[in-house]
Amino acid sequence: MKKHFSLLYLLVLLVCFGASAQNKIKVACVGNSITEGAGLKQTYPAVLQQLLGGAYEVRNFGVSGRTLLKKGNQPFWNETKYQDALAWNPDIVIIKLGTNDSKPMNWKFKDEFVPDYIQFVASFKKLASKPKVYVCTPVPVFEEKFSISKPVVNTEIVPAVKKVAKKTKSKTIDLYTPFLGKPELTYDGIHPNDAGAALLANEVYKSLKVKSAQTARK
Repeated sequence: MKKHFSLLYLLVLLVCFGASAQNKIKVACVGNSITEGAGLKQTYPAVLQQLLGGAYEVRNFGVSGRTLLKKGNQPFWNETKYQDALAWNPDIVIIKLGTNDSKPMNWKFKDEFVPDYIQFVASFKKLASKPKVYVCTPVPVFEEKFSISKPVVNTEIVPAVKKVAKKTKSKTIDLYTPFLGKPELTYDGIHPNDAGAALLANEVYKSLKVKSAQTARK
């Protein structure tokens, strides 16, 4: 009798746990190395998880060096994490791509950046979960390294991302302005350090403006 009761109790716990997991608001953070956050104590998606709390599940789909451009040297489109993000059917999608697209080998295809980005956003919006999609402007480039172009990021990609947001009726998260004049928030003039990742997460958190699980899904 005691054995049957224990099995029944365990079954109830598993059902409750499954229901709880299913009810969480799923947040997919899509991006490059700044999202992936290799080498940091806490990545920005991890900090975002703490800020949002237990009603949310934040997953990191960042892949270092990836581009938004399909003809870029390492397109995010070709990554398993892109397919994983789609298959997860998130409720909220945070896209932060564009920094690596500024490299000369990639930006020669700049006329395709906005069309590719529009298609990228659409690939998430057509999911059954009908997620809210947020597109992030890149953080400023303080030092030109890894072939990343400071003027291209700062004067061409930032406005291009805003254009995409307008055309796709997505929300824009401005990560450019909060970092202006703060190179100390990066560890190499490009990638945010731990303090920078915390600021990035806080800006995303403020932009979501989510008051409840019900509000987030509308």
